[in-house]
Amino acid sequence: MASGMTKSEPAAHPRSHPWRTAFFAAVVLAALVAGVLHFGDLKRFVEMAQRAQPWWLLAAVGLQATTYLFLALGWSAVLRKAGKPLPLWRLFRIALVKLFIDQVVPAAGMSGNVLLVERLRAAGTPKGAAVSTLIVSVLGFYAAYAVLALAMMVALWLQHEAKAIIVGPVTAFLAVALAVPALWLWLWKRGEDAMPHWLEKVKPLARLMEILGQAPEKLIRDRRLIARVALWNGLIFIADAATLAVCLRALGGPLLPVTAFIALMAASIAVTLAPLPMGLGSFEATCTATQAMLGVPVAAALAATLLLRVLTLWLPLAPGLWLIRRKQRQ
Repeated sequence: MASGMTKSEPAAHPRSHPWRTAFFAAVVLAALVAGVLHFGDLKRFVEMAQRAQPWWLLAAVGLQATTYLFLALGWSAVLRKAGKPLPLWRLFRIALVKLFIDQVVPAAGMSGNVLLVERLRAAGTPKGAAVSTLIVSVLGFYAAYAVLALAMMVALWLQHEAKAIIVGPVTAFLAVALAVPALWLWLWKRGEDAMPHWLEKVKPLARLMEILGQAPEKLIRDRRLIARVALWNGLIFIADAATLAVCLRALGGPLLPVTAFIALMAASIAVTLAPLPMGLGSFEATCTATQAMLGVPVAAALAATLLLRVLTLWLPLAPGLWLIRRKQRQ
Protein backbone atom coordinates (compact mmCIF):
# COMPACT_ATOMS: atom_id res chain seq x y z
CA MET A 1 0.00 0.00 0.00
CA ALA A 2 2.63 2.40 -1.04
CA SER A 3 1.61 5.38 0.45
CA GLY A 4 1.75 7.75 -1.65
CA MET A 5 -1.22 6.89 -2.82
CA THR A 6 -0.91 5.16 0.27
CA LYS A 7 -3.23 5.05 0.81
CA SER A 8 -2.66 8.51 -0.37
CA GLU A 9 -5.56 9.89 -2.32
CA PRO A 10 -5.17 10.63 -6.04
CA ALA A 11 -6.67 13.84 -7.33
CA ALA A 12 -8.83 14.08 -10.41
CA HIS A 13 -12.08 15.81 -11.22
CA PRO A 14 -14.85 13.27 -11.75
CA ARG A 15 -16.34 15.37 -14.54
CA SER A 16 -13.08 15.48 -16.48
CA HIS A 17 -11.89 12.81 -18.87
CA PRO A 18 -9.98 10.37 -16.65
CA TRP A 19 -8.69 8.39 -19.62
CA ARG A 20 -6.74 11.42 -20.79
CA THR A 21 -4.90 11.94 -17.52
CA ALA A 22 -4.38 8.20 -17.19
CA PHE A 23 -2.91 8.09 -20.70
CA PHE A 24 -0.61 11.02 -19.89
CA ALA A 25 0.56 9.29 -16.71
CA ALA A 26 1.23 6.08 -18.63
CA VAL A 27 3.29 8.01 -21.19
CA VAL A 28 5.33 9.60 -18.37
CA LEU A 29 5.97 6.18 -16.84
CA ALA A 30 6.91 4.65 -20.19
CA ALA A 31 9.32 7.51 -20.87
CA LEU A 32 10.91 6.99 -17.46
CA VAL A 33 11.43 3.27 -18.01
CA ALA A 34 12.73 3.79 -21.54
CA GLY A 35 15.13 6.52 -20.40
CA VAL A 36 16.53 4.51 -17.51
CA LEU A 37 16.97 1.41 -19.63
CA HIS A 38 18.59 3.45 -22.38
CA PHE A 39 21.15 5.05 -20.11
CA GLY A 40 21.36 2.16 -17.64
CA ASP A 41 22.39 -1.45 -18.06
CA LEU A 42 19.55 -3.20 -19.92
CA LYS A 43 21.18 -6.60 -19.58
CA ARG A 44 21.59 -6.14 -15.84
CA PHE A 45 17.95 -5.09 -15.56
CA VAL A 46 16.71 -8.23 -17.31
CA GLU A 47 19.03 -10.50 -15.31
CA MET A 48 17.79 -9.09 -12.02
CA ALA A 49 14.14 -9.65 -13.01
CA GLN A 50 14.88 -13.23 -14.03
CA ARG A 51 16.76 -14.04 -10.82
CA ALA A 52 14.10 -12.76 -8.42
CA GLN A 53 14.27 -14.84 -5.24
CA PRO A 54 10.85 -16.33 -4.36
CA TRP A 55 11.27 -16.29 -0.57
CA TRP A 56 12.09 -12.60 -0.56
CA LEU A 57 9.13 -11.98 -2.89
CA LEU A 58 6.90 -13.87 -0.45
CA ALA A 59 8.22 -11.69 2.36
CA ALA A 60 7.33 -8.58 0.33
CA VAL A 61 3.77 -9.85 -0.18
CA GLY A 62 3.50 -10.52 3.56
CA LEU A 63 4.68 -7.01 4.38
CA GLN A 64 2.04 -5.56 2.06
CA ALA A 65 -0.66 -7.61 3.76
CA THR A 66 0.31 -5.98 7.06
CA THR A 67 -0.37 -2.52 5.60
CA TYR A 68 -4.06 -3.38 5.24
CA LEU A 69 -4.04 -4.84 8.73
CA PHE A 70 -2.53 -1.62 10.14
CA LEU A 71 -5.14 0.46 8.31
CA ALA A 72 -7.90 -1.74 9.72
CA LEU A 73 -6.40 -1.46 13.21
CA GLY A 74 -6.49 2.33 12.94
CA TRP A 75 -10.18 2.24 12.06
CA SER A 76 -10.78 -0.32 14.79
CA ALA A 77 -9.25 1.99 17.42
CA VAL A 78 -11.81 4.69 16.59
CA LEU A 79 -14.72 2.28 16.52
CA ARG A 80 -13.75 0.77 19.87
CA LYS A 81 -13.51 4.24 21.39
CA ALA A 82 -16.98 4.94 20.03
CA GLY A 83 -18.24 1.71 21.62
CA LYS A 84 -19.08 0.16 18.25
CA PRO A 85 -16.25 -2.30 17.42
CA LEU A 86 -16.20 -4.40 14.26
CA PRO A 87 -14.22 -7.57 13.49
CA LEU A 88 -10.79 -6.92 12.01
CA TRP A 89 -11.44 -9.25 9.08
CA ARG A 90 -14.37 -7.08 8.00
CA LEU A 91 -12.32 -3.88 8.25
CA PHE A 92 -9.50 -5.59 6.32
CA ARG A 93 -11.90 -6.27 3.45
CA ILE A 94 -13.14 -2.68 3.50
CA ALA A 95 -9.51 -1.51 3.24
CA LEU A 96 -9.04 -3.58 0.07
CA VAL A 97 -12.24 -2.28 -1.48
CA LYS A 98 -11.39 1.32 -0.57
CA LEU A 99 -8.05 1.06 -2.38
CA PHE A 100 -9.81 -0.31 -5.46
CA ILE A 101 -12.38 2.51 -5.46
CA ASP A 102 -9.72 5.19 -4.88
CA GLN A 103 -7.79 3.97 -7.93
CA VAL A 104 -10.68 3.25 -10.28
CA VAL A 105 -12.86 6.25 -9.36
CA PRO A 106 -10.22 8.86 -8.40
CA ALA A 107 -12.60 11.69 -7.40
CA ALA A 108 -9.88 13.32 -5.28
CA GLY A 109 -10.12 10.33 -2.96
CA MET A 110 -13.70 11.24 -2.05
CA SER A 111 -15.26 8.11 -3.55
CA GLY A 112 -13.18 5.90 -1.26
CA ASN A 113 -14.04 8.09 1.74
CA VAL A 114 -17.76 7.86 1.03
CA LEU A 115 -17.41 4.11 0.54
CA LEU A 116 -15.68 3.75 3.93
CA VAL A 117 -18.56 5.49 5.70
CA GLU A 118 -21.19 3.54 3.77
CA ARG A 119 -19.54 0.18 4.41
CA LEU A 120 -19.26 0.92 8.12
CA ARG A 121 -22.92 1.95 8.15
CA ALA A 122 -23.88 -1.24 6.33
CA ALA A 123 -22.06 -3.20 9.04
CA GLY A 124 -24.26 -1.62 11.71
CA THR A 125 -22.02 1.27 12.78
CA PRO A 126 -23.91 4.46 13.78
CA LYS A 127 -23.39 7.32 11.37
CA GLY A 128 -21.54 9.48 13.90
CA ALA A 129 -19.03 6.71 14.66
CA ALA A 130 -18.54 5.95 10.96
CA VAL A 131 -17.83 9.59 10.09
CA SER A 132 -15.52 9.92 13.11
CA THR A 133 -13.55 6.94 11.83
CA LEU A 134 -12.99 8.74 8.55
CA ILE A 135 -12.03 12.12 10.05
CA VAL A 136 -9.73 10.72 12.75
CA SER A 137 -8.08 8.51 10.12
CA VAL A 138 -7.33 11.58 7.98
CA LEU A 139 -5.90 13.44 10.98
CA GLY A 140 -3.80 10.45 12.02
CA PHE A 141 -2.57 9.85 8.48
CA TYR A 142 -1.23 13.36 8.01
CA ALA A 143 0.25 13.46 11.51
CA ALA A 144 2.22 10.28 10.80
CA TYR A 145 3.10 11.49 7.30
CA ALA A 146 4.55 14.77 8.60
CA VAL A 147 6.58 13.11 11.36
CA LEU A 148 8.06 10.56 8.97
CA ALA A 149 8.84 13.28 6.42
CA LEU A 150 10.90 15.03 9.10
CA ALA A 151 12.52 11.68 9.98
CA MET A 152 13.47 11.31 6.31
CA MET A 153 15.17 14.72 6.39
CA VAL A 154 17.12 13.70 9.50
CA ALA A 155 18.22 10.47 7.78
CA LEU A 156 19.35 12.46 4.73
CA TRP A 157 21.23 14.91 6.92
CA LEU A 158 23.03 12.04 8.67
CA GLN A 159 24.07 10.77 5.24
CA HIS A 160 25.09 14.29 4.15
CA GLU A 161 22.50 14.30 1.37
CA ALA A 162 20.06 16.94 2.68
CA LYS A 163 20.24 19.10 -0.44
CA ALA A 164 18.10 22.10 -1.30
CA ILE A 165 16.43 20.16 -4.13
CA ILE A 166 14.89 17.90 -1.46
CA VAL A 167 14.47 20.38 1.40
CA GLY A 168 12.21 22.60 -0.73
CA PRO A 169 9.59 19.95 -1.60
CA VAL A 170 9.59 18.62 1.97
CA THR A 171 8.92 22.11 3.30
CA ALA A 172 6.07 22.54 0.82
CA PHE A 173 4.67 19.16 1.84
CA LEU A 174 4.74 20.06 5.55
CA ALA A 175 2.58 23.07 4.71
CA VAL A 176 0.14 20.73 2.96
CA ALA A 177 0.24 18.30 5.91
CA LEU A 178 -0.90 21.12 8.18
CA ALA A 179 -3.44 22.60 5.77
CA VAL A 180 -5.33 19.41 4.90
CA PRO A 181 -6.24 18.38 8.48
CA ALA A 182 -7.14 22.01 9.23
CA LEU A 183 -9.46 21.99 6.20
CA TRP A 184 -11.12 18.76 7.33
CA LEU A 185 -11.71 20.16 10.81
CA TRP A 186 -13.18 23.32 9.31
CA LEU A 187 -15.48 21.26 7.08
CA TRP A 188 -16.49 19.19 10.10
CA LYS A 189 -17.50 22.34 11.94
CA ARG A 190 -19.34 23.93 8.99
CA GLY A 191 -20.80 20.83 7.32
CA GLU A 192 -22.88 21.48 4.18
CA ASP A 193 -22.76 25.24 4.76
CA ALA A 194 -19.05 25.22 3.82
CA MET A 195 -19.60 23.91 0.29
CA PRO A 196 -20.05 26.35 -2.63
CA HIS A 197 -23.07 25.70 -4.81
CA TRP A 198 -20.95 24.85 -7.85
CA LEU A 199 -19.38 21.96 -5.94
CA GLU A 200 -22.75 20.39 -5.19
CA LYS A 201 -22.61 18.77 -8.63
CA VAL A 202 -19.64 16.66 -7.50
CA LYS A 203 -21.73 13.87 -6.04
CA PRO A 204 -19.11 12.06 -3.90
CA LEU A 205 -18.06 15.37 -2.36
CA ALA A 206 -21.67 16.46 -1.82
CA ARG A 207 -22.51 13.19 -0.08
CA LEU A 208 -19.44 13.47 2.11
CA MET A 209 -20.28 17.02 3.14
CA GLU A 210 -23.77 15.91 4.12
CA ILE A 211 -22.42 13.60 6.80
CA LEU A 212 -19.22 15.28 8.03
CA GLY A 213 -20.94 17.38 10.66
CA GLN A 214 -22.44 14.31 12.33
CA ALA A 215 -19.14 13.17 13.89
CA PRO A 216 -19.22 13.56 17.71
CA GLU A 217 -16.83 16.16 19.10
CA LYS A 218 -15.47 13.88 21.85
CA LEU A 219 -13.91 11.58 19.25
CA ILE A 220 -12.58 14.26 16.91
CA ARG A 221 -10.86 16.10 19.79
CA ASP A 222 -9.43 12.97 21.46
CA ARG A 223 -5.68 13.54 21.08
CA ARG A 224 -4.72 10.13 22.44
CA LEU A 225 -7.01 8.46 19.93
CA ILE A 226 -5.51 10.50 17.08
CA ALA A 227 -2.02 9.56 18.30
CA ARG A 228 -2.93 5.83 18.25
CA VAL A 229 -4.35 6.13 14.74
CA ALA A 230 -1.24 8.05 13.68
CA LEU A 231 0.90 5.19 15.00
CA TRP A 232 -0.95 2.64 12.87
CA ASN A 233 -0.65 4.90 9.82
CA GLY A 234 3.05 5.37 10.50
CA LEU A 235 3.49 1.62 10.51
CA ILE A 236 1.91 1.52 7.05
CA PHE A 237 4.67 3.78 5.73
CA ILE A 238 7.32 1.69 7.51
CA ALA A 239 5.90 -1.52 6.02
CA ASP A 240 5.89 0.04 2.54
CA ALA A 241 9.52 1.10 2.97
CA ALA A 242 10.41 -2.38 4.19
CA THR A 243 8.67 -3.80 1.13
CA LEU A 244 10.87 -1.67 -1.13
CA ALA A 245 13.99 -2.84 0.70
CA VAL A 246 12.90 -6.47 0.37
CA CYS A 247 12.09 -5.98 -3.34
CA LEU A 248 15.64 -4.77 -3.96
CA ARG A 249 16.98 -7.76 -2.03
CA ALA A 250 14.71 -10.15 -3.94
CA LEU A 251 16.25 -8.89 -7.18
CA GLY A 252 19.76 -9.67 -5.97
CA GLY A 253 20.62 -6.27 -4.52
CA PRO A 254 21.66 -5.44 -0.95
CA LEU A 255 19.21 -4.97 1.91
CA LEU A 256 19.15 -1.19 2.52
CA PRO A 257 16.28 -0.31 4.87
CA VAL A 258 17.30 3.32 5.49
CA THR A 259 17.76 3.99 1.77
CA ALA A 260 14.39 2.38 1.07
CA PHE A 261 12.71 4.51 3.74
CA ILE A 262 14.15 7.73 2.32
CA ALA A 263 13.18 6.78 -1.24
CA LEU A 264 9.66 5.72 -0.24
CA MET A 265 8.99 8.93 1.66
CA ALA A 266 10.45 11.13 -1.09
CA ALA A 267 8.30 9.38 -3.70
CA SER A 268 5.18 9.68 -1.55
CA ILE A 269 5.78 13.39 -1.09
CA ALA A 270 6.23 13.79 -4.86
CA VAL A 271 2.88 12.12 -5.46
CA THR A 272 1.21 14.39 -2.89
CA LEU A 273 2.63 17.58 -4.39
CA ALA A 274 2.22 16.63 -8.07
CA PRO A 275 -0.69 14.20 -8.22
CA LEU A 276 -1.21 12.01 -11.26
CA PRO A 277 -3.67 9.11 -11.57
CA MET A 278 -2.41 6.40 -9.19
CA GLY A 279 0.85 8.36 -8.87
CA LEU A 280 2.06 6.88 -12.16
CA GLY A 281 5.34 8.38 -13.27
CA SER A 282 5.94 10.76 -10.36
CA PHE A 283 6.31 7.96 -7.82
CA GLU A 284 8.54 5.79 -9.99
CA ALA A 285 10.78 8.66 -11.09
CA THR A 286 11.32 10.02 -7.57
CA CYS A 287 11.80 6.62 -5.95
CA THR A 288 14.31 5.54 -8.58
CA ALA A 289 16.21 8.83 -8.55
CA THR A 290 16.43 8.93 -4.75
CA GLN A 291 17.83 5.41 -4.54
CA ALA A 292 20.34 6.24 -7.27
CA MET A 293 21.38 9.39 -5.38
CA LEU A 294 22.07 7.20 -2.34
CA GLY A 295 24.27 4.77 -4.26
CA VAL A 296 21.92 2.11 -5.67
CA PRO A 297 22.57 1.28 -9.36
CA VAL A 298 19.91 2.89 -11.54
CA ALA A 299 18.75 -0.36 -13.15
CA ALA A 300 18.42 -2.04 -9.74
CA ALA A 301 16.58 0.95 -8.29
CA LEU A 302 14.09 0.99 -11.16
CA ALA A 303 13.51 -2.77 -11.00
CA ALA A 304 12.84 -2.65 -7.25
CA THR A 305 10.53 0.33 -7.66
CA LEU A 306 8.49 -1.33 -10.41
CA LEU A 307 8.22 -4.52 -8.36
CA LEU A 308 7.04 -2.47 -5.38
CA ARG A 309 4.36 -0.87 -7.53
CA VAL A 310 3.12 -4.26 -8.69
CA LEU A 311 2.73 -5.37 -5.07
CA THR A 312 1.26 -2.15 -3.70
CA LEU A 313 -0.92 -0.96 -6.57
CA TRP A 314 -1.74 -3.55 -9.20
CA LEU A 315 -1.90 -6.79 -7.20
CA PRO A 316 -4.49 -5.55 -4.63
CA LEU A 317 -6.83 -4.43 -7.41
CA ALA A 318 -7.82 -8.06 -8.14
CA PRO A 319 -9.20 -8.89 -4.67
CA GLY A 320 -10.74 -5.42 -4.50
CA LEU A 321 -12.64 -6.03 -7.73
CA TRP A 322 -13.72 -9.48 -6.53
CA LEU A 323 -15.08 -8.06 -3.27
CA ILE A 324 -16.93 -5.30 -5.11
CA ARG A 325 -18.56 -7.77 -7.52
CA ARG A 326 -19.43 -10.14 -4.67
CA LYS A 327 -21.13 -7.32 -2.78
CA GLN A 328 -23.07 -6.31 -5.90
CA ARG A 329 -24.33 -9.88 -6.37
CA GLN A 330 -25.48 -9.95 -2.74
